[in-house]
Amino acid sequence: MLCLDAKPNKAHLKLAELERAGKLTAVITQNIDGLHTAAGSKTVYELHGSVHRNYCLKCGKSYSAEDILKSEGVPHCECGGIIKPDVVLYGENLDDRTVTGALSAIERCDTLIIGGTSLTVYPAAGFIRYFNGNNLVLINMSSTPYDNKADLVIHDKVGEVLDKIKVN
Repeated sequence: MLCLDAKPNKAHLKLAELERAGKLTAVITQNIDGLHTAAGSKTVYELHGSVHRNYCLKCGKSYSAEDILKSEGVPHCECGGIIKPDVVLYGENLDDRTVTGALSAIERCDTLIIGGTSLTVYPAAGFIRYFNGNNLVLINMSSTPYDNKADLVIHDKVGEVLDKIKVN
C-alpha cells in the first residue's frame, strides 16, 4: 500500500482533537507519511520530512506527491533538475528550523507524551533530555530506556490508549 493511500488512525485523530481543544501545542514525528497533518494537526514538526512535499534540486520549484506519481523513472523538473522528496535520507542532516521548533516545544511543555517509539533512534531519541516539565508519559508496546524516568508508562497501542481520552 502506498503511504499516500494511508488514512489517519485513532492516535492521529485524537492528537488533532487535543490541539483544537488547546490541550496540545505540538506534534513531533519521525514519520514521513503526513498523517498528523491529514488528521487536522496544525503544529507538526516532521523531523524526517514528508513524501507529500517534493522539490527540484536545481531551481527549488515545489511538486506534490501526485506530480511525482505521474512521472516515469526519475522525476525531472521543467528546468531539467532532479526532483527529490523532502525527506531526510541516510547521511543527510535534519532540517535546522524543524529541530529548533521541536526542541523549543519540548522545552516549553509541562507534559510530554511520547508514543509509539522505542526511544533508541537518534538524534530524535535524545530530544527527551530537553524536557524540563512536570509529567513525562511514555506509551509504547515494549519497554524503552526511559521507562524508569517517566511519571507514567503504558505498554499498549498508542491509538487505543489515546482514544480513551475524553476531551473537554
